[in-house]
Formats: sequence, structure tokens, C-alpha cells
Amino acid sequence: MISTFAVLGLSIIVFIWNKVSPALVALGVALALYFAGAVSFEQAIAGFGDPIVVYLAGLFVVSDALEATGITAWAGSQLAGKVGEKRSRVVIALMLLSAGLTALISVNGAVAALVPVAAMLATRTGQPPSKVLIPLAFAAHAGSMLTLLGTPINVLVSELSVQAGGRPFGFFEFALVGIPLLTGTILLCLFLGPKLLPAHASSSAPRDLSRHVQTLAAAYGLDEDSSKVSYSDGITEVLIPPRSEFIGDIVFPGMLTESKQLVVSAIHRQGEALGRAKLQAGDVLVLRGGWDAVEAKAAHPGVLPVDSPEQVRRQAVVLGPRSYVAAAVLVLMCVVLATGLVPAAITVLAAAGVLVLARTLSVEQAQRSISLPTLVIVAGMIPLSTAIQTSGAAEVIAAGLMKYLGGSSPRIMLLGIVIVVMLLGQFISNLATVLIVAPIAVAVAQSTGVSPMPMMMAITVAGAASFLTPVATAGNLMIQEPGGYSFGDYWKLGLPNLLLFGLVAVVLVPIIWPF
Repeated sequence: MISTFAVLGLSIIVFIWNKVSPALVALGVALALYFAGAVSFEQAIAGFGDPIVVYLAGLFVVSDALEATGITAWAGSQLAGKVGEKRSRVVIALMLLSAGLTALISVNGAVAALVPVAAMLATRTGQPPSKVLIPLAFAAHAGSMLTLLGTPINVLVSELSVQAGGRPFGFFEFALVGIPLLTGTILLCLFLGPKLLPAHASSSAPRDLSRHVQTLAAAYGLDEDSSKVSYSDGITEVLIPPRSEFIGDIVFPGMLTESKQLVVSAIHRQGEALGRAKLQAGDVLVLRGGWDAVEAKAAHPGVLPVDSPEQVRRQAVVLGPRSYVAAAVLVLMCVVLATGLVPAAITVLAAAGVLVLARTLSVEQAQRSISLPTLVIVAGMIPLSTAIQTSGAAEVIAAGLMKYLGGSSPRIMLLGIVIVVMLLGQFISNLATVLIVAPIAVAVAQSTGVSPMPMMMAITVAGAASFLTPVATAGNLMIQEPGGYSFGDYWKLGLPNLLLFGLVAVVLVPIIWPF
């Protein structure tokens, strides 16, 4: 027990210090617990085979497939065409889209996919990205409470509820609190955002590449057919660098490349269009063809792409066969998860496999989409959760809460647990926080003879209330540079949202899931 408390305290300090990679901290936690004798060898490595880790890995692939096939860009384009230039409509539409995507593909996936869309809409409506990116991330946190898929924490607390003698939460059961949370978050961002959000210019905001093809067509004088792009037909602009193996090759507009898969649409040298020419360093070529061939050519060491074809492709707004496959797999995955016929980890893993087999993503893209640091954090912190339960640490903490709050109502004890989760969750991973606090909440519920379900749901809501710092979640961190935010920009609008989530956790949750 002493070893467990020592590792727990030290891990929190190092997490808050924020000078060491969270993944390394989590790995160190598992190793420290093993060498201290707090967990066995099997318990120390059990997290790496935990269903939650498998579930999360598959979800990364599904999320990336939606972005890679242009579905998120298409949704953003449809949004841009309908909301107009009124700030309130842009903010509401972005927040609803963010919450909806999060409910299906997780906070990190939704924020990553929509940051370019938000930056594009902000630019087109004449406002800095800093005015819309924090609302985007906050809506994602609220959206994580709409379905079982919203965050791995939802799956975790559902399993813990069963282990503690309760029942699992239904696929859409989280929406009973998620809808009020999302509604309140939108209203707070809509009315308080203009006053509390900074107006920062950012040089690192993602570029809007949704009109890239039209830009190239205008710059190089391409004809109407050349300016069109479909799902299977891409275009790229490449530069011939010094010492390229292509220097000296004869090229001309309309010729096929050696692979016979690309057409040279234009050749420019120092801003002047060329006909038949011998390539020199500094020449620029515009190549058209299938997206796979375009991406392969851009990766060749003999050329330098001006813009990443993969990023251009992801912002293409024309849907194609692979887009429909990705959408169908997503819908089927959600249906199976909602019915609970197959374990969640198997369902998501199967969906990821189908997406790769259907070539919506290459094997390499699927591998790159999986965030190994996130998986290591989850796997490394699970042994700490185990140690807290098996060493008696949870019972000691629960006894302390009982000592000071035992004469109070279960709601007061719930308030104490919620405050702990909210405080820790601003500085360390909300998933790590819930993994630490959940065993304590279970012990409190068992020692007081109340249902574990309101405890589990309340810490889930509190864990989603990561609003005050950029390091609270990966979603918050993703928007920091594009929005030009400083560390202190989050808490101003984050504090009202934190209070909203706390109120829902302590007041509304016990009404829906009685003690």
C-alpha cells in the first residue's frame, strides 16, 4: 500500500510538471509498481493486452479513414456553404459537428479532423481562428458524453460498473447527460465566447487546401478539364531540387511519366511557362493522375512537393467509392456497438480491418494513424488502477472520505469525488485520472451500500470537464498552436464550463441513476 501511494503521488507530480512525456511516465508507473512489489509481472503487463487498448487502436484507424476519404472535409464544405458568415451560426454549426463526430470517433479524432475546417471557416468569415477553436474543442468534450464511443473512459466505467455489481451503460444512455452538457456548452461559448476568448493571429493555423485544384488551375493556366478533380483523379505541384536524378530529362506538357500513370500538365521555370524543355534545378511541374500515383511520385526523393498530396486529398470535397465504404463501415460498427452483440474491442478492430482490406487506408496509413503514446498511457496506468484496488489503497482513501463525509448524504460524497477528478484532470490525462479515481469511487459505493452507477457516470462527466489548461487533453493541445493560445487563455471560458459539468455530475446524474 505504501509503495502504491508513493508511485501514485510521484506520478501525479511528474504529470503536472509536464517535462516528461506522459507515455514515459505511464510506462515508468507500471515498472515502478512491479519493482516495488505492488503488482505481479502479469498485472504489470496486463494493460498492453487490455480490451480498451485494442478498442482505442482500432478507433484511431476508423477515425483516420473518415478523414482520409474526404468525409470530414465534405462535411465541413457542406457546413461552410450553409452557415454563411454570421459568427453565431459558424460557432453553433462547428460545435454541433464537433460533438457529432466525437460521439462516433472520439475527441482526438474529431478535433484533429475539424481544426482545418474551423480555420477555413474562421478565415472566410473574417475572424481569427482563436475565436472558434476553443469552442470546437469544448464541444468535443461535451460530445464525448453522447454515446459509448465518445471516449474510452465511457467503455471503462461501463465495465467497472459491472465489476462493482451494477450493470453496463447502454450505447446511447450517456446522452441523458450528454445532451444537457452539449446544450449548455454551446450557450456558454456563444454568449461568453466573444468576451472571454482572445483574438490571436496564428502563423501555424492549418492551410485551407479545399480549393487547391482551382488555385493551381488559375496559377498555371490549365484548361477547364484540368482544373477538375474527382475522388480518383488528383493533382500535385512538385519542385525539382538540386542533384535530382530528373535533371536533364526532356519533358513537355501532355506527356506521360515513366509509370504511365501521371500526366505532366504544366512546366514552369522562374515563373515562365515552358513547352518542351530539359529539366533544371528549380523547375516546377504540375502532375495529374490517380491519387495513389500522385502520392507515390511526391514521395520520390527526386522531387519536392509544394503541398502534401495526402493533405490535399484529405480536404478534397468530392466523395467517391472509398468514402461510401468508410461511411458504411462506420454505420455498421455503430449498430453492432449499440446492440452489444459483439465485444466493443472486437467490433472496432474488425471495422479497422475491413477499412484496410477495402483500401480506404493503406497499411502504412493505418499504422501512422495509431497514436502509440496514447496506447502506452492507457496500458501503463492500468496497473496503477489494479494496485490501488488490490493493495487496499482504495479502501484507505474511501475510509478517509467516509470519515470526513460519512455523516453526509451520498451526494456530498459524490461531490468530493467529482472535485478530485476535476482538479487532477486539468493537469494529467483525464483517462489516467479516471483510472486512478474509479477504484476509489467503487470502494466508496461498496462501503456505503449505494449503487456504483451514479459514481461511475459522475466521474465520467467530471473527467470530460478538462477545460482549464492546454495539457488537460490531447484535443486541447491540438488547438493551441493553430489558435495561437497561451496557457492562460483556456481557463477564462473553461471555468464556466467546468462549473456546468460539475453541476450536472452532482445534481442531474443522481436523479437519472439513483443511489
